[in-house]
Parts: sequence; C-alpha cells; structure tokens
Amino acid sequence: MLRRELLSVRSRLTGDDVRETGHALAARALELPELAHAGTVAAYVSMGSEPGTLALLDALRARRVRVLLPVLLPDNDLDWGEYAGESSLRRVRHGARMALLEPAGERLGPAAVTEADAVLLPGLAVDGRGMRLGRGGGSYDRVLARLERAGADPALVVLLYDTEVVERVPDETHDRPVHAAITPSAVRRFR
Repeated sequence: MLRRELLSVRSRLTGDDVRETGHALAARALELPELAHAGTVAAYVSMGSEPGTLALLDALRARRVRVLLPVLLPDNDLDWGEYAGESSLRRVRHGARMALLEPAGERLGPAAVTEADAVLLPGLAVDGRGMRLGRGGGSYDRVLARLERAGADPALVVLLYDTEVVERVPDETHDRPVHAAITPSAVRRFR
C-alpha cells in the first residue's frame, strides 16, 4: 500500500519537477565526501518520475569518476556496464514490463559492483533506521547481498524526494540499511 501511495504522488510530478530535482540532487550528492573521493560509483539511470540522475552521472564523469550502470538480466539480477555519457545509453525493452536506459558497451559481470566505492540506489522511501523501500523487484536486494558476500563495504546512498523520508517502511530479514539518503534539500545519515 505504501508503494502505491508513493508512486501515486510521483505520478503527479512534471518533467520540470524531475529535472529540477535532479540538478538539486547532483549538487547535494557532490558535496558528500563518499562521492567526492570515490574512484568508482555504481549508479542508475532514473526512469519516469524517479528523481533525475543524469546531471549527477555527468558531473561524476566530469570529475573522472568511473560510473557503473546496471543492465537488467532476465532473472532480475543486475550486470554492469560503464557510463560514457548520455549518448552511450540505449533503450532496452524488458518483455512487457518496462523499457530502461542501459549502457550499450561491454558487460562487466554482476560482481563488478563490488569494485564501487559508493553505490547509489533507487528507492521509493527510507526511514530513520536507513531502511529503504524499493519497487519490490529484488534487483538491489541481490546487489546488497553480493556486496556483503564479497566483504565489500561501499557507501550505500538512496536518492529521493524530500517527502519520501518517512517514519517507517516495512522491512524483511534480508533487507539492509543504507548509510545516507540524499534529497533536494538535505543529506540524511544513518548509523
């Protein structure tokens, strides 16, 4: 029910709202020491009414940060490819579900994310414990489990709208908290 409510609010946002939010998020994110000093960042290309990420991806790349982007696999796991600018993205339709912008270049394998100094995660909400509510597909749950199994400890950061920092989100035993949430108006740290 919470997912439906949050998606309903997002569906009323305009393209201008998404772009403005994306620029504000990029400015906030670049102030974060975990991103300012990162050599590799695993990120994602926002879709629809998600807070925009292209401004941040381009700003990271301008700083010579290696940016990894996900490629959705048939089982909902994620492979990774390197971002080389907006022109390096291609629209890929995944069955009847959705079309995503994915890197067109070489596939680096699902374990490539373990090289990241920071991982930017999509989400619908986060609570005061740092528990993130995703869309429910499980792709990023697999990423977080892979990081844990590999002993990797990147900064985990979720990008959200201001209203999506909530009192509590439902969580399950496999869920992992994030370290920070970036909204257009603030950075909130957890743990």
